[in-house]
Amino acid sequence: MRTQTVHFYSEGARIAALWRTPDDLPGRRRTIVQGPGWLGLKDARLYLRYHEALTAAGFGVLIFDYRGFGDSEGEPILSPHRQLQDLRNAVSYVATRDDADADRVGTFGSGGTGGGNAVLLAASDERVRAAVSQLPVADGADWLRRMRTEHEWLDFRRALEEDRRVRVTTGQGRLVDPREEIMIATPERRATRVKADVDGRVPTRIPLAAVEEILHYRPVAAAATLVKPLLVIGVENDTTTPTDHAVALYEAARGPRELVLLRHTSHYASYADYGDAMARRIVEWFERYLCSSPLLVRSDPGLDGQRP
Repeated sequence: MRTQTVHFYSEGARIAALWRTPDDLPGRRRTIVQGPGWLGLKDARLYLRYHEALTAAGFGVLIFDYRGFGDSEGEPILSPHRQLQDLRNAVSYVATRDDADADRVGTFGSGGTGGGNAVLLAASDERVRAAVSQLPVADGADWLRRMRTEHEWLDFRRALEEDRRVRVTTGQGRLVDPREEIMIATPERRATRVKADVDGRVPTRIPLAAVEEILHYRPVAAAATLVKPLLVIGVENDTTTPTDHAVALYEAARGPRELVLLRHTSHYASYADYGDAMARRIVEWFERYLCSSPLLVRSDPGLDGQRP
């Protein structure tokens, strides 16, 4: 696998990206666009096995840091709206490359909002032809609520309301730790080393106001409009991104769809336990649905299957 550092611009901010391709395969190639998962960065080792499998199959992979994260410009704000803009601009960047086939673009997202964003991108961008959503968040409000007991949730909502009042009267709101005060890390998350290579470069203080967007984050609603192929990968009894979120995305999707639930593992352990198997399945999905199609065909059997 060959990795090239590249950049593009998203709403005026310079976005740092990696363009990964097969070692010795010239020409225009099918391309997968990926935005990192929740608090993830483009160069995380976590994604390597998937990229190695995709490039070995002849795909190009573009992965980038969202605005305000990693090596990209911008303020560190957790904004699903801005992330979707960045993803759409990444698809536009792919179309400028001579070594990418802009007619055969798919999207892959893994981990929380990474998985949810893949669904949002596929549903909102006609240039994206297929999607894979791994360990996704389907409903932001439900996700945040289920991390907390009843009294913690009520305290959290009161803190949000107080922050709104402070912002409109002073222009400044609270800064919080996104790992502990927006998402609440599970015991597994605190113990795991899966993201250790990038954890130290992720912002530890971001505006609490970011929660406003996450409460309205609804990939499941986008899935209900999605007629493109969607592969959803979840973990049975997942305590980080609830299993029923993956199921809900699968059930809502209207096009070709497949749901894989990984058993006898956990959210973070699944990357090692099932990584190679899921990498193969992801490659198979994109092989099936990003096939070459130089023709545009329209067909109509007529009323009741009879020619008019």
